[in-house]
Amino acid sequence: MSDKWKNTALFVIDMQKDFVLPGSPLLVDGAAAIIPSVIQAVHVARQRGMLVVWIVREHDASGRDVELFRRHLYKTEKVGPTVKGHEGAKLVDGLEIHEGDYKLVKTRMSAFFNTHLHSLLLAAGIDSLVVVGIQTPNCIRQTVFDAVAFDFPSVSVIVDATAAKSPEVHTANIFDMKNIGVATPTLEEWCKTDD
Repeated sequence: MSDKWKNTALFVIDMQKDFVLPGSPLLVDGAAAIIPSVIQAVHVARQRGMLVVWIVREHDASGRDVELFRRHLYKTEKVGPTVKGHEGAKLVDGLEIHEGDYKLVKTRMSAFFNTHLHSLLLAAGIDSLVVVGIQTPNCIRQTVFDAVAFDFPSVSVIVDATAAKSPEVHTANIFDMKNIGVATPTLEEWCKTDD
């Protein structure tokens, strides 16, 4: 195992049932199609000895910790999206947290906002980040832009293991991230990378 991979973390962002499954309240249309790619990325990351960080949303049933623009979703008789302990907050089938992985709960789009993620990565000696999951213009973009602002020397977004509501939105956001120095390999290219 190369030192590069010991210093690299894979972020798996929001691959939860309420964002992925048909009929879900916050469905991202492109999400289901990337499940096999995300599973493969996690498998490769574990083989390489990388830290896998599962970044998920879990909200209070009242919605008091969710963004203002989503609070109306918690004022109904139905359970709101990604409520802690409910089915919609669980990872989609095929993805599971293993011993040695790390689960980070966020309540905003960026995984760095009001969390201890930056401290965790520094303590683990992580200087390179690889991102998979959903959704490109929101949680992925915000997290990636914050990672760049924190001066992580290497930030990558696997283009076919990330998705948005439409291919056009996905492509436009990948373009923007490329323009700030983010690497954008395909899963196949990333899997073939040695050192």
